[in-house]
Amino acid sequence: MKTIAILSQKGGTGKTTLALNLAVAAEAAGYPTVIIDLDPQASAKEWSKSRERDTPVVISSHASQLEEVLATAKENGAAFCLIDTAPHSEQDALKAARAADLILIPCRPAILDLRAITVTKALADLANTPALAVINSAPPRGPLAEEASTAIRGYGLDLAAVVITQRMAFVHSLTGGQTVLEFEPDGKAADEIRRLFKLTCTQVNLPAFRARKTETSKKPEKRRSA
Repeated sequence: MKTIAILSQKGGTGKTTLALNLAVAAEAAGYPTVIIDLDPQASAKEWSKSRERDTPVVISSHASQLEEVLATAKENGAAFCLIDTAPHSEQDALKAARAADLILIPCRPAILDLRAITVTKALADLANTPALAVINSAPPRGPLAEEASTAIRGYGLDLAAVVITQRMAFVHSLTGGQTVLEFEPDGKAADEIRRLFKLTCTQVNLPAFRARKTETSKKPEKRRSA
């Protein structure tokens, strides 16, 4: 099971939205997926209650139980796990970071978000876990995304080649218990999520699509002549 922690010590960066959309992308790629919601607001868990489908599974938990919850998820067949963390909680974020194979750090192209990213980077460094910054909620036009990219690289963080753009599909889909992949599967937002998921898979050495196992039927035995 591959585990991805979505970390940001600043609120409002879109951690939950990213976690939910990547989880549905993982399910679509053939990976049974679980989301562990460590945020006391339990936004991911509330989203799952308004959802018609049973997957991805969302578990509301506390960081003190993280190791046990991860083990249980793996025992029950989960192949992909996303940890949605709370802002302003360094100890919980550190536990999530240490449990993960990769950290994704969403960051809006705004000055306060860019300044706060250094705290999250410090947690990733302390956990000794690979981290990738993701520019999130970027305006569809203008230089802000490129300017943010330059700033993030200046902090010594690796940056995802995929930029997640601010689109209404993200808002409307979550309201109905969906993600952009289900709400508007051929839209630009869905394409960005698919590309980010593929990039995430590359980072953790996971195929972008899981080959389905096919049952091999036994050949009938030849009858012996009397």
